[in-house]
Amino acid sequence: MIYDLIVIGGGPAGIMAAGQAASKGAKVLLLEKNNRLGIKLVITGKGRCNITNAEFDTKNLVEKFGKKGRFLFYALSTYTNKDIIDFFESRKLPTKVERGNRVFPVSDSSLDVLDILTDYLAKNKVEVRKNIQVKSIVTKDKEIEKIVLQDKTELKAKKYLIATGGKSYPMTGSSGDGYKWLQKMGHTIVDTIPSLTPLFIKESFIKELEGLSLKNVSINIYQNNKKIDSRFGEALFTANGLSGPIILDMSKNIGIALKNGPVKLSIDYKPSLDFKTLDKRVQGDFEKTANKQFKNSLGDLLPRKLIPLIIELSDIDPDKKTGDINKEERKKLLHLLKNFELNIKSLHGFNKAIVTAGGVHLKEVDPKTMQSKIIKNLYLAGEVLDLDGPTGGYNLQSCWSTGYVAGSNI
Repeated sequence: MIYDLIVIGGGPAGIMAAGQAASKGAKVLLLEKNNRLGIKLVITGKGRCNITNAEFDTKNLVEKFGKKGRFLFYALSTYTNKDIIDFFESRKLPTKVERGNRVFPVSDSSLDVLDILTDYLAKNKVEVRKNIQVKSIVTKDKEIEKIVLQDKTELKAKKYLIATGGKSYPMTGSSGDGYKWLQKMGHTIVDTIPSLTPLFIKESFIKELEGLSLKNVSINIYQNNKKIDSRFGEALFTANGLSGPIILDMSKNIGIALKNGPVKLSIDYKPSLDFKTLDKRVQGDFEKTANKQFKNSLGDLLPRKLIPLIIELSDIDPDKKTGDINKEERKKLLHLLKNFELNIKSLHGFNKAIVTAGGVHLKEVDPKTMQSKIIKNLYLAGEVLDLDGPTGGYNLQSCWSTGYVAGSNI
């Protein structure tokens, strides 16, 4: 049989493209290397699936992807975040909006999301084959002639879509196969690096802070005393480093910087107060607790888990009465509160990265159709493209939208 379309990759982009093409009458075959579809989708949002972001201004949405986001303008305008919310809600999966405009199913279950997508494929008569390993893609005269599987089976279609994702979470099957095939076909692959991934920190004392969640902090990243990134929001100490929304969003820039030498991180625990105002606040606290020991006087200023380490790093005698703390000692304390420095060792890598930065060069893909400009009967969608956004549902929306556009045009 010669199919109208063969889709390689059963993630959100591949499923959306396959279902959309089939809904328009195409005979579609979807190939997935795992024993089930959407394995990575199921673990997103800690198993809750952050479907999209409720930023309904397309221009603002595009800007979240940086300069390369302009490529997405047509796709995000054609198939919007409202459209994907309607897609699920019309199939009886109500959604809710949480902090940061993150959209989740009310059921908090990514399996419910996958069930609807699987049903969508079935209703549109998409043929799904799982546990399928593609060995090679054969091209002739700038067109794909056939796909050869590991068992030497040959498959043919009029058109093909590669939606194999990136390299993040390799245990879900994202092994970067798509990049190898596409490079062989003549596509340019922009260097891939982990994005939205936690950090390893050099300082061993970090273990003492494991599990401490920080809210409303400012974190600055420096290289050679020059600030290269800065974010405000939430972070989390892990056993050997830092994670949380603002850390994940800066990880790509940190990864690029680390290639050029050491990188430092500075946490401002009190970003709403400048040094002078914070000093007045601390002096006021110390006056109120003048007869208290220093170790018992920081409860209103800092999270309990952070206090012992701050005391240790301040070199102030923990048993000293706060009324006896001098100006120099207070300055050192203030410095720790406003400029808590840590040395970054490395990124966690693809095994913990939510997305892959890099991929197929956008100049080689038509943004209005997702058709390759190198191979006539090839389309591309999702994370395989050189596009990555911040946390909060943006990257999944990119998959839905590029998949929809590809499926519609095929």
